[in-house]
Amino acid sequence: MDVLQTEIEQRWCTMFAALAAGDDVPPSQRLRAEGMMEAAVMLGIATPDVLIEAMDSCYRAVFGCGLDEACGEDWQAFFPFPQIPAMSKRAPVYPSTRD
Repeated sequence: MDVLQTEIEQRWCTMFAALAAGDDVPPSQRLRAEGMMEAAVMLGIATPDVLIEAMDSCYRAVFGCGLDEACGEDWQAFFPFPQIPAMSKRAPVYPSTRD
């Protein structure tokens, strides 16, 4: 496996593990990984399909389900390649007034 692809996979796993633990993932971390994904395709190191399959494997290893199960079958319509569906869960919001 190429060094770049290995680095991309490590970044996915780090992001997904942080999200699973309830931590935030800075947008810059996600954006850099997405840029690396695009570079891997441009350099001919991997195809979008190969990278998406590998990202799904990292997601499955951390969350116990695939991206299609977590985000819906059409998740790629909302997150076209090279976007990574790495968002933290919404924080609960409690009203501060009686209104």
